[in-house]
Amino acid sequence: MSKPSCSKNGWPQGLDDYSHRAEITNVYALTATEKLYQIQIIDPVARRNFLFRAGQFVMLEVPGIGEAPFSISSSPSRRGDIELCIRAVGTMTNFLGRLERGVMVGISGPFGTCFPVEDMVGEDVLLLAGGLGIVPLRAPIMTVLENRSRYGRVDIIYGARRPSELLFGYQHAMWRQFDVGLEVIVDEGEEGWQGPVGLITDILGQRLGQGERCQFVDKTNAIVCGPPVMFKYVCDMLIKAGLPMEKIFVSLERRMHCGQGKCCRCNIGSTYTCVDGPVFDYWSVLNLKEAI
Repeated sequence: MSKPSCSKNGWPQGLDDYSHRAEITNVYALTATEKLYQIQIIDPVARRNFLFRAGQFVMLEVPGIGEAPFSISSSPSRRGDIELCIRAVGTMTNFLGRLERGVMVGISGPFGTCFPVEDMVGEDVLLLAGGLGIVPLRAPIMTVLENRSRYGRVDIIYGARRPSELLFGYQHAMWRQFDVGLEVIVDEGEEGWQGPVGLITDILGQRLGQGERCQFVDKTNAIVCGPPVMFKYVCDMLIKAGLPMEKIFVSLERRMHCGQGKCCRCNIGSTYTCVDGPVFDYWSVLNLKEAI
């Protein structure tokens, strides 16, 4: 199994468990179902030493309620001040939706593999997100933007079901200021929406051209996040355009449940998304039956 490797202080991620007391410092409603939680580790030394890579996740514990894995959706440069974007879909996440700033929680991690953005220096980066996939994609976006001069062409293609479900819209203009090509599309338009309506593959197809080699395929790396059904269509288009499977990276974090390899609900054969992932190159994903 091939996977991007990440380490912190020389130790493989996922083998060491760091637990910290933390405080919810701010809560922002992004849509009707998603909120952004800003969380700060209490101990100043632990906060300074908290290192993570784009694509990794933490275990968030609410005392008396439970714990669950969530992708970190903020810049790795912020250390012990992290952001988690959470959709209210179950008992714990609905309880989180009622929490306000000042509530104490527990943070364990970071865990998992990462998007190897450091290995993409000097090359082009194409980032594609569908729906909630923009959440894990936000960390590599921030990493690339903070080091913009070190990368070549940067393109972001983001699709959602409806305009009211788009996330981080307040940052889209800022992303474009960093010489980034950002295209946003929705499945269904709503009143006031003036952007394109269709599928993310429509935008990608326009960029790839009609049967021609894409102008940003040579020396290009792709990061794809979204519903698993999206991977096959998007990644197949990239492969047909000439992008090697080893340079396409996807996150299977949506398959995770306990985040610790105990519940066996994310296993694909002998591979566990939470232990061996969640980030894989697409060649590895194609060798995992039922991964997508």
